[in-house]
Parts: sequence; C-alpha cells; structure tokens
Amino acid sequence: MLLCQAFFQRWWRQQSDVLKAKVKELVDYGQLEFINGGMCMHDEATPHYIDLIDQTTLGHRFILDEFGKKPRVGWQIDPFGHSAVQAYLLGAEMGFDSLYFARIDYQDRAKRRNDKTLEVIWQGSRSLSSSSQIFTGIFPVHYDPPDGFTFEINDVSDPIQDDDLLFNYNVQQRVDDFVAAAVVQANLTRTNHIMWAMGTDFRYQYAVSWFRQMDKFIHYVNLDGRVNALYSTPSVYTDAKYAAKEKWPLKTGDFFPYADRENAYWTGYFTSRPGLKGYVRMLSGYYLAARQLEFFKGRSSSGPGTDVLADALAIAQHHDAVSGTERQHVAADYALRLSIGYKEAEKVVESSLAMLTSSTLNSMHIDSIPKFQQCPLLNISYCPPSEANFTSEKSLVIIAYNSLGWKREDIIRIPVSSENLVVQDSDGREVESQLLPLSNISSQTANYYVKAYLGVPANRSARYWLAFSASVPPLGFSTYVISSAKTTDSRSMISTVYTPEVGDGGTFEFGQGNLKLLYSSNEGMLRHYTNKRNSVNADAKQSYGYYTGYNGTDRVFQASGAYVFRPNVTFSVDPEGQVPLAVIRGSLLDEVHQQINTWLHQVTRVYKTKEHVEVEFTIGPIPVDDGYGKEIIAQISTALNTNKTFYTDSNGRDFIKRIRDYRSDWDLEVHQPIAGNYYPINLGIYVEDETRELSVLVDRSVGGSSLKDGQIELMLHRRLLNDDSRGVGEVLNEETCVLQKCKGLTVQGKYYLRIDPRGEGAKWRRTFGQEVYSPLLLAFSEEEGNTWLSSHVTTFSAIDQSYTLPNNIAVITLQELQSGAVLLRLAHLYEVLNYVTLYFLYPRYLN
Repeated sequence: MLLCQAFFQRWWRQQSDVLKAKVKELVDYGQLEFINGGMCMHDEATPHYIDLIDQTTLGHRFILDEFGKKPRVGWQIDPFGHSAVQAYLLGAEMGFDSLYFARIDYQDRAKRRNDKTLEVIWQGSRSLSSSSQIFTGIFPVHYDPPDGFTFEINDVSDPIQDDDLLFNYNVQQRVDDFVAAAVVQANLTRTNHIMWAMGTDFRYQYAVSWFRQMDKFIHYVNLDGRVNALYSTPSVYTDAKYAAKEKWPLKTGDFFPYADRENAYWTGYFTSRPGLKGYVRMLSGYYLAARQLEFFKGRSSSGPGTDVLADALAIAQHHDAVSGTERQHVAADYALRLSIGYKEAEKVVESSLAMLTSSTLNSMHIDSIPKFQQCPLLNISYCPPSEANFTSEKSLVIIAYNSLGWKREDIIRIPVSSENLVVQDSDGREVESQLLPLSNISSQTANYYVKAYLGVPANRSARYWLAFSASVPPLGFSTYVISSAKTTDSRSMISTVYTPEVGDGGTFEFGQGNLKLLYSSNEGMLRHYTNKRNSVNADAKQSYGYYTGYNGTDRVFQASGAYVFRPNVTFSVDPEGQVPLAVIRGSLLDEVHQQINTWLHQVTRVYKTKEHVEVEFTIGPIPVDDGYGKEIIAQISTALNTNKTFYTDSNGRDFIKRIRDYRSDWDLEVHQPIAGNYYPINLGIYVEDETRELSVLVDRSVGGSSLKDGQIELMLHRRLLNDDSRGVGEVLNEETCVLQKCKGLTVQGKYYLRIDPRGEGAKWRRTFGQEVYSPLLLAFSEEEGNTWLSSHVTTFSAIDQSYTLPNNIAVITLQELQSGAVLLRLAHLYEVLNYVTLYFLYPRYLN
C-alpha cells in the first residue's frame, strides 16, 4: 500500500513510462492500494482544519488524475493522539470506509484490549451525528508486526528454515509461533479477521528479505490449516469486517491526550517550536487569500503561482513537522520551503492586485501598472515601504484585502517614521488615526531578527505605530493613502503616554469603549474586567509562570522534551519592577506596556470599537544557565465556578468538553495532574459557570488547560536541555544566530480574551476566530503626486454590493484549478447548541 503522496510523487516523476504502466496495472488489480492519500500522514493535534483539507485534497487530486482512484481508508498510525476532526471531516465526510491508527493512551489501550473494544464506530461530531461515524481500528500494541516477525537483513527474528538437510530446520516451530501470535490478537477483537501491519520504522531497506519470509509463512501456515493467512490491504480487511455484521461499540470525542506510560504525556509538542507553528499558521491564512486573488486575475500556466506554497504547506502538516518534533535542521528545511513558497505566492498577490487596481485606461500603459510590496515581518514592526519619509509629493498607498465573506471593520497598524501624517480612505475622506510610540523591545527585536533572517541591517527609521480604522468589503479590498498632513489640525492624533504612580495602592483604568480594564498600579497586574454593553463585571487576573522540565533519562525520571511534557517545579514570573508600566491612550485604542523581566514583555490592547482584550507577548531568550529547561505559561484567572470543566477546539472546528482528571472511556489513574490535563488548542479554549463564560483565542497551536476552576492556562514557549527519548535524538533548544553568535529563540505572538454572559461567547469565538486566521492582507505602493484615488480602482468586492455572507459562513477555498474549473468551499462555523441566528445563502449573490 502507498501512503504519503509527497514521497510517492517524487519517486513517480523519475520512473519510465514502462514502469509507470506496471504500477498502474498493480493498482487496477488491487495489489497496490493508495490509503490516506494526502501529501503526508498529517499531525492531528496542531494543524488547522483548512490545512488538513488542503493537503489531503492535493494528494487525492493526483491519485484521481493519474490512476482514476479514490482512497477508501484512513491510515494515521503514527500521530500522537487523534482528533475528532480526523474522524468525521478527514474520515467519514471524505468518503472513507475506515480509519486505523496505533497510538492511544496506555491506560485506554489496556481497557480496550480487555473489553474487545479496539475496534469501534467513532462518531466525531455531535453536530453531524450519525453522518460523522466511521469504523475505526486501533492496533493492539503498536504499528509493528507481532514480536518475532520482522525480517530485515540480520534482524532479531528467526527466519523460516525449510531445508530439512540443515540442523536449524524450524518450519513447525515457526508455524506454531505464527499461530500463537494470531490467536493472541484474535482474542482481543471481534470477528475472526485480524490484520498484521508487516513493517515498521526504518525497515524495508531490503524488501526481498521480507517478502521471501512472508511467502514462506503464508505457504506453511495455510498447509497447517489452523489459521488462514493471505496478503491483503486495509480495504479488503475493512470489507471483511463489514461483512461480519458485527455490532461495534460507539466512541465519541477524541483520543487526547496520549501517554505511552505513567510519566510520559505527549502534550509538550502542542507548543514545541512556536515560531514554526506561527509561521505555518500565518502562511495558511495568506495562502487562502492568495488563491482567491489568483482566481480573480486568472491562473497562469507559465508565470508565478500558488502551487509551490501549497506543496510546502502540505508537507508542513506532517506529524513530525508543524508538531515541532523534528530536528533543528529539518525544521529549518520546512521553514525554507515555506519561505520559497511565500515568495512565489507574493508575486501572484502583487500581480493580481496590480490588475484589479488598474483602471481600463491605465491598464493600456505598462508604466502605469502599480508595483506593490508586502511586509512579511510586519509582526515585528519591520516594513520598509511604510517607514519611508513622506513628502508633499510622495504618499504611501495601502491596499487592504479581506479574504472573508463578510464586511470587515478593523484597525490597521503599520510602523512609520513621521508624526505629521494623514490617512484618507478610498473616497478621499480623512480617516481617524492614532500614533503610538514604538517600544524599545519592538525596535530591538526587529533589528536583531531582520539581521538574522534577511542577512542585512534593518536600517530602521520607524518611531511610531500608525493605527487607523479600516472598512473592507467581503472578498475585496479598500484603498488607504498615507501622506504628509497639510496642517496640524488634520494630522494623526499622537497618543498620550504616562506612568502610573506606585506606592499608594492605587489603580488605573483603561479602555475607551464598552470594555474597560482595571489595573493595580503597584503590582502592574489586571484586577477587574467590565463591559458596559452586556453588564459583565468580573474580577480577573492575568499572569505568567513557568515549569522547569524534568532532567531525567529513565522511566521514572522521564525528561521533558520535544514530545513529552514532564513538569518538575512550578514558578511564577513576577514583575521585577525595574521598568515601570507605560500606559498609552488614544482615540482608537489604549495600550499597557510591561517589561515583566529581561526576557518577557507584554503589550495589552483594548480597541475602542471592540469588546475583547488583545495580549501581545514577546518571550525569550528563555534563560537556561541554571541548568534547567523551562516551559513558559500564561494564566487568566477569574472567580467563575467551573466545576473542573473546560472546552477546547478540535483543529479549529468543534469544541470538546474536558473534565480535569477524568476520561469518559476509562477510570483514569492520575500520575501527572498537570501534563495529563493538557490539550491541543488551535482556535481557543473556554470555561463557563451558570452565568458567565471566559474565552481565550490563540494565533497558533498551543497546549493549554484549566488546572484550577475559573482559570485558563496556555503554554506559549519551551526551551529544554534534555531529549525525551522518543525518537528526535536532539534537545529542544532553539537558537537564532547572527554573525555566528547564537542565543535562545525569542517568540512573539498574541492571544485574545473576553468574558461574556453564558451562551453569548460562541458567536465571538467563531466570527473573530475566523478573523484571527484570516487577517487583512496588506500591500504597499508609493504614489508620486496625488492622483491614485482618481486614476485607480480603489475598492473591489467579488460579492454583489447589496450582499454579504452571514458571519456563520466562512469561505475556506476559492480557487481556480489547473483544469480551469473553480473550487468553492464554504464552512458553517457554528455547532449545535451554539447561540445562532439561522441564515440562508443564495448562490445568485456570488459574482
């Protein structure tokens, strides 16, 4: 059987037409079967569901085009736990008949072996109910053959010696061994069919030795007659199970977290390599937008395209890629491929926007076609086109593209050098704007990482963030022009900056709209959350801490590593008070800047027109000179009485109920009360009591939990000094180097929090969560003179101006295929029992 299309396609391209014809013959006869069919065997904890769909589609399309076949079986034998989305979206809804895997919690496996429930009907979605069901088989031990039946050259298993002239003739002994192993497995399952996966990691270096032995075993075992042995495929095995008409037990939920023994919970990789996880997520949203723009322009058969980025994102979903469980040089290779793909897609975006913004008159003149730049390092405040000095004759044009299906109101932030600026919208009207001082940490981070990643000095001139209000139509763009202000009356408002007085036990409040936060001046910590609109008043605290990782090397003293989270001691990170708080106020947003210690900085933002808190963290380099690795956490604490219960998303889709120290499928023996309660988070996590709910959304995959009632905990960064002995063979100690001088990786990211009356948080989680995944795509161009607004198309939408998609419907794919056909995918964002207003979608509104 053939699994990962990325490897198979690489091999396929190198083969002769004669060999390709032989392979196609084997496929047609059912002797060779494609299973799973994606570009890779993807991870199930850390990817977003859109990436899972895309990478699977890419592989399936090749199989259909080349062989005329559709895979029937899911084969996820190696990922470290299994998601509900895998069961229904990447299984039942994809048309698979069955799904097989190996890794589940060691306690769960022991119970299932005893109860003969290793094979189940798995219902992955409560919303889709029976249509989300798939027959699922779990291997009784691992994905290896039974002990004694591996046949690599010089392997440990005894081969069949069937020459009776030799002293080591052993046919009957080996047949008895085979029958005994088969009977053991048969006693763990229902029906009289069992499956052996003949192979494992790093095997089949010399396939002849395997097939010679399997041929002999099949021959002699069938002569014996107690067991019928045959070469088979997962589809044939599935058909036999279906034909048995057995009633199978029902499984709901998912298979997280995974532990392979009592002190080894594989929950660290939910956060491992947070920089790579953030890069994958950022490019996933960018790819979604780039495909749309490529469709509007028309797919090119010879010029730049989005396919290179598609391939790079596809293989980045591998269970040892975005998971963060690869070696450093492999992670660098994934990042390089993603970067190459981005550069190619960037050209598509630029040419598409140039075409869409050019008027019919201007498009006839090649010199008038605009040239656009983009700023992939805008997250660290580096954007050369926006940092240029604007004069009365030169302005900055910003095209803001919205890949969502609904109109978007947002705040755009760009680094600028001048304070004498004015912002105009697509109609030439002045837009409210605000200047915020660029912090020292922003400048230092940009200077260092521009040198590290681009190999050139930053040559920065930026002094401020310029923030302004933007309104962008669905599947379309708006234009904004930044220019020098003619008078001081019209220029952007400069924010006020002040430092709260310490020592009197006072507090200060910030937030210009419905949402207001109350801080303690002495401690510099959040104390209270108030929303005037929905009358939410709640005590709330936000803080940081870290776990030191175990430094052990054996079963009892299991180390924390790339896969495993094994905390030793918990420490809080208290503000050191060396750098006072800075409170920044303005007409659009307020910020609180905190340097909590030398390696942890935070900016808390409240926007006037939004009702959530945005927290931007900068963590690193994590100090390890004391000999201990550290795993950095953020905690949001409230007084909600949550009864040990919390909810985490499955690959950005369904939210699944979690109960601390509890598993619905077996009586949990608690050995690791922290690591054993961690779950993967791709979209968000929330807790609720009888009256309120606290939600936190993330910008990339992280691990998280609710270890205390009313509290949410996220792990944001990890730096460790021991390998966890699970296959990487390398410590998770990421570094960044400039001029051969290396230091620990610094990670910058965001999370978002909000408190709502119970039942009202779902709409925000779904709608704003989609906006986090698909941020506005910004492209920059310079304008000589003041003619852009009159000489270019300044606003565009692919949807009729009288309509917008409802915010429970997301456009997750709009793409022109190589065949010229158009692929449109829409996703319903709400689940059953969510607060929802029902909308009907009429296709006539799509242009």
